[in-house]
Amino acid sequence: MRFRLVQNRDTLVSCTPLGVIELLSRSGIPFAGANAVVIGRSDIVGKPMALLLLHRNATVTICHSRTVDLPRVAATADILVAAIGRPAFVTREFVKPGAAVVDVGTTQVTDRALVERLFAAGSKRRDAFDRRGSIVVGDVHPEVAEMAGALSPVPGGVGPLTIALLLRNTLAAAQARAQGG
Repeated sequence: MRFRLVQNRDTLVSCTPLGVIELLSRSGIPFAGANAVVIGRSDIVGKPMALLLLHRNATVTICHSRTVDLPRVAATADILVAAIGRPAFVTREFVKPGAAVVDVGTTQVTDRALVERLFAAGSKRRDAFDRRGSIVVGDVHPEVAEMAGALSPVPGGVGPLTIALLLRNTLAAAQARAQGG
């Protein structure tokens, strides 16, 4: 049972990585032959993400906090998935111009100084912070939007797909159980 994802035989797949695949697929991002970099090696997102990309014939590099010259390695990616859990960690220097960048991070930020560094005065995000006292930001700095060929939003990008795929997994599990599997 443990090796089903490795063998590409899994029926229940981690929802967030599968959401990333769905997002990229529906956006017409080609996998085959693409250089994909996953920043983050968690058992829930990073490792399954790498396997799902590998199953789609991408060449995959998994990076983490101790990767030597992480920005240089990340900047080789045609597909960059940021799942490191550090707000605005991925900056311009991490991104190859035109790359598809998927931001999996979701961190609630209550630090006004950080929000002011990330978002210009009068921006919708800064206004939201002023109203609520906090906002959710991703692992990718907003400045990356200027370089990336595609960038998933936070919030509203991978999150809704994660929920939808959780429901799909729930249905698949119920059907397997009903069939005695």
